Amino acid sequence: MLIAALTAVAVPAAPAQGAPSPEERTAAGAAVLPPVDAPVDYQLGGGYTVPPGVRLVTRDVTDRPAPGVYSICYVNAFQTQPGYRTWWLTRHPDLVLRGSSGRPVVDPGWPDEMLLDTRTAAKRAGIAAIVSRWVSRCADKGFRAVEPDNLDSWTRSGGRLTRAQNAALAAEIVRLGHSRGLAVAQKNDVGMLALRASTGFDFAVVEECQAFGECGRFTGVYGRHVVEIEYTDNGGWAGFRRACSARGRTISIVLRDRDLLPRGRTGYRFATC
Repeated sequence: MLIAALTAVAVPAAPAQGAPSPEERTAAGAAVLPPVDAPVDYQLGGGYTVPPGVRLVTRDVTDRPAPGVYSICYVNAFQTQPGYRTWWLTRHPDLVLRGSSGRPVVDPGWPDEMLLDTRTAAKRAGIAAIVSRWVSRCADKGFRAVEPDNLDSWTRSGGRLTRAQNAALAAEIVRLGHSRGLAVAQKNDVGMLALRASTGFDFAVVEECQAFGECGRFTGVYGRHVVEIEYTDNGGWAGFRRACSARGRTISIVLRDRDLLPRGRTGYRFATC
């Protein structure tokens, strides 16, 4: 069954909120993993009233947790957020990755985002000190988990960054999250799955794994603890239906518009298995 945007449907009642079972705990033991196979929404473009039946929502660190559901907090941990170029170049120019010309290296797909420099322990510590403030903000606001984005920045660095360097920063972010009682998600990056033992991620948030044929690799490592986001401009409804048919009774899957617009905006799209 698909829960379509703006359509109220009958869904099973959420499980009683008692003590979490051992498999719901993170490796660190304090935080609780997101519910599996729960209707999910991805609200990075701005929070709005949770659609009927949804029990799992991701929102930006600048937003508030969605009331009454398990909320994941998004932070851009390996690249700079759009609009913060001047802040980074003024306050932390040494933490921005530079090319041979000395100019910042940017994400080709998102040219208003600069890559952060994870090449040395000192630089990773500097980045982690900044990210720790955002992680603490997530916890203080009442989010249950954190989703550090652009783990795969090393693949867009022109060979300047390595998987191991990003994994080292990821392990520190996981430690920070666990210290504040948050579960921590691996965001995308098939190449990082082999290093889960060193990164310590608790679950995965994966974009377009149906479109790219990668879903089995993530569920092979994280089991049912995978949140899948598909987009209307890459695979569309046909791809989404295939994802629901293949995994809709196992993991949480949502279809969204690429811009993740709030409900009511022209172009908003939402459906979940």
